[in-house]
Amino acid sequence: MAAENNGTVASGTGRDEGPSLRTVVGASAAGTAFEWYDFFIFGSLTTIIARHFYADVGEATSYILALLTFGVGFVVRPLGALVFGWFGDKVGRKATFLSTIILMGAATVAIGLLPDYEAIGMAAPVLLLLMRILQGFALGGEYGGAAIYVAEHAPDDRRGYLTSWINTTAALGLIGALAVILGTRAIVGVEAFDAWGWRIPFLLSALLLAVSLWIRLKLHESPAFKRMAAEGAGRRAPFKEAFLTWSNGRYVLIALVCIMFAQGAVWYAGYFYTRFFMERVLKVDVGTVDQLILAITVASAGLYVFFGWLSDRVGRKTVMIGGMILALVAFFPGFHALTRTANPALAEAQERAPVVVIADPASCAVQFDPVGKAAFASSCDIAKSVLSNAGVSYDNQKAEPGSTALVRIGGAEVSSVEGKGLAPAELKAARADVETRLKATLLQAGYPEKADPARLNWWGTFGVLMIFIVAATALYGPQAAALVELFPTRVRYTAMSLPYNIGTGWVGGLLPAASFALVAWSGNIYFGLWYALIFTAVAAVAAMFFLPETKGRNLDEIGAGPDAGSPR
Repeated sequence: MAAENNGTVASGTGRDEGPSLRTVVGASAAGTAFEWYDFFIFGSLTTIIARHFYADVGEATSYILALLTFGVGFVVRPLGALVFGWFGDKVGRKATFLSTIILMGAATVAIGLLPDYEAIGMAAPVLLLLMRILQGFALGGEYGGAAIYVAEHAPDDRRGYLTSWINTTAALGLIGALAVILGTRAIVGVEAFDAWGWRIPFLLSALLLAVSLWIRLKLHESPAFKRMAAEGAGRRAPFKEAFLTWSNGRYVLIALVCIMFAQGAVWYAGYFYTRFFMERVLKVDVGTVDQLILAITVASAGLYVFFGWLSDRVGRKTVMIGGMILALVAFFPGFHALTRTANPALAEAQERAPVVVIADPASCAVQFDPVGKAAFASSCDIAKSVLSNAGVSYDNQKAEPGSTALVRIGGAEVSSVEGKGLAPAELKAARADVETRLKATLLQAGYPEKADPARLNWWGTFGVLMIFIVAATALYGPQAAALVELFPTRVRYTAMSLPYNIGTGWVGGLLPAASFALVAWSGNIYFGLWYALIFTAVAAVAAMFFLPETKGRNLDEIGAGPDAGSPR
């Protein structure tokens, strides 16, 4: 990375004494990468965590609950954005993102020490949920602080390039998380890793926290914030100025809808929903999935910087909308292609012997049980729960009222069993009977129990995944600069952090669980993609009409005129 290394940093309007630009970018990126590492460990170990902390519910429900626990960390991020954003605009950038990194590290180490459901019962998922809340709260203040800190040091004409290094930290954090997980699994063995070795990546955060703190303590306050404080910018009320004045408030809405709706949908679909789809639906070996995700993450790291650099030349808006359009074009064809390359036997079986559930719609419940208490005892529910747990896509056909559900697999038919009114032991036996007959028929029709490693097209799968990653990095690379350039210094931390964390926290963080719930509701393994597609389409259209081009703006002049707060 080319940057000045002469003991000073350049800002949009002058020079301030302090660490070099290289140190500013490197220290900010290192700390943010550590926080992403902490956050991604949980997402990468969702399947194992589900077994340890949600052991009292069914397989599909436990996975959804684990995804929701992962998502809770994202849901609270806007609250963290408000709290840390306020402190960042009132107290300063440096002190605020030192606080976020300490809180994130402590919560992550604590997860590695938590007893599981078998040891303490319901207290285990409750404590896990609390740690995820603390993680999300801390991360809510991290990205905005790091991005703003770098942007307020960067020259106007290189801001996209320099802030894009902050965006690469998501990839670097994920690379670190996957590398530690793969390495630990290889050292202790798969069985030991599933039993207790999964805790090691969480506990390693203690060492990473110490290193990150040491690096960040070397930094000074940003020059833009110091100038504002020295000029006595008057009493600042970040919440009121950012959200209750139209001059700034309209850009908060523009940032959320035009940028963050798409970023949350495209980035999390590319990195997380693809993982879920390969692991849970296509039944690809977990180790192979980890290798593929690690490979695309390594390949993507340089793309963030490239698209940030490109945005300094052609504009933020052009690059980001290009990423949105690519994602919209690729979502459905790409996931169909993923099935053909990762599990061709499944794709062939779906074409040769489609599955249809013929049942009375009144007897069919949505195959989604967030609290693990639904009985799913009707003949329709029993059949669909078996298919849902097996990751088999099916269509629905209406049957006569009161009839027993029937599953048609190609030319074969399997009758379900009506379980309502049966004693618990009888219901369990009835489910087992239906599951045995359905799975046997599925195997005869060519539906594989898991993906065959010998038939998996590794490079084809990698190529499909890279299409989504190119779209995600085109959107994410220029994003930090685009968001920073929308807001004046006095409210920048608060105003930028809230839409960013709503987009990543709510739109992106809930994407895996919401998409899986849509699949369970519809029976179609591709139906969950509508979640990402709709958010991305709304953002693309809104951006074309309402998102201003901000390339090259002087940060000290934003909001300086009579329409205070508006980009010029």
